[in-house]
Amino acid sequence: MRRPQLDIQLKTPEQIEKMRAAGLVVAAALARMREAVAPGVTTADLDAIAESVIRGAGAVPSFKGYHGFPASICSSVNEQIVHAIPSPEQTLRDGDIISIDCGAVLDGWHGDAAITVGVGEVRPELLRMAEVAEDAMWAGIAAAARGAASGKGRLTDISHAVENAVRRAGRYGIVDGYGGHGIGTEMHQDPHVLNHGRPGKGPRLVPGMALAIEPMITMGSPRTAELADGWTVVTRDGSMAVHVEHTMALLPDGVWVLTAPDGGRARLGDLVTSRQPADPAVV
Repeated sequence: MRRPQLDIQLKTPEQIEKMRAAGLVVAAALARMREAVAPGVTTADLDAIAESVIRGAGAVPSFKGYHGFPASICSSVNEQIVHAIPSPEQTLRDGDIISIDCGAVLDGWHGDAAITVGVGEVRPELLRMAEVAEDAMWAGIAAAARGAASGKGRLTDISHAVENAVRRAGRYGIVDGYGGHGIGTEMHQDPHVLNHGRPGKGPRLVPGMALAIEPMITMGSPRTAELADGWTVVTRDGSMAVHVEHTMALLPDGVWVLTAPDGGRARLGDLVTSRQPADPAVV
């Protein structure tokens, strides 16, 4: 079923269960890559890990071949914000930060998530920026859950919550033009989810919606540039950037963070649907 105008795909609880399976594949791949990040590791090494985990689970990398993208992950280092192509020539160095974006499709349904990881000894202010992005992402997810529960929530309530969390934390640039998105039988669907804006706008937040929430923030200007490879997006001023993401779905009794191993329970508590077991070990 699709909502009119923006063509928003609404999922049944059973379809969301399938998305959860894809989300757990993504979570497993990201966990393996997080463990592997170290000085001397190349971004191509990380890409190989992701592809192995995804295919080993019976899934397919969402990114590989998507509009010609040549890899299974996006591996954005330092001033790179999103969509950087893994390379055997890009070796991680002590003090770097890397944002790893990963997607998988299983049984026709997609999962999509991203983490930012420090390499070796990293400046505290960079780790703090990654925490700010993470907190902002969870603030957006919580806003979606509360909005759906009240029956009054609108899409930009998520955007407003993300922006507020970032603004309260310090002077960071919030990247414009890039953001979250609907997800389901395709990796990118309506609606686009900005990381800034006034609340109370856009379509209502209702059960069946599945969204990828993904803040991208910088230590400097939010202005961006695209490199000659046609994919890699960097900060125009060369400042460091971070990117985090989770796929979440709204159900009649709460939210389910499909790419979080615990379904979001640790960060969201009772906002999480009863479909998510209370004991994270179950999943």
